[in-house]
Amino acid sequence: MQWEFIVALVVAIPIILFPAAFIWYVNIGGLYTMLKERRKKKAAAKERSGEIAEEQTVVIGEVAQRRHEAKELTGVGR
Repeated sequence: MQWEFIVALVVAIPIILFPAAFIWYVNIGGLYTMLKERRKKKAAAKERSGEIAEEQTVVIGEVAQRRHEAKELTGVGR
């Protein structure tokens, strides 16, 4: 090979590959951001569902306790 051709390759290859590498970097960064946000949303939804389940358990326990107290007061169920 002639030295001019080698110099042309050394100059042209980075010029051609830089835009492709830059677009690849932007795409990977966008995917990473999207996955991070989705993980955050899932954690928030899981936390909310845990709070809701906890509240339902408390309410169900209170209702059962009130029914029991009502049965004791009225003498029903003996």
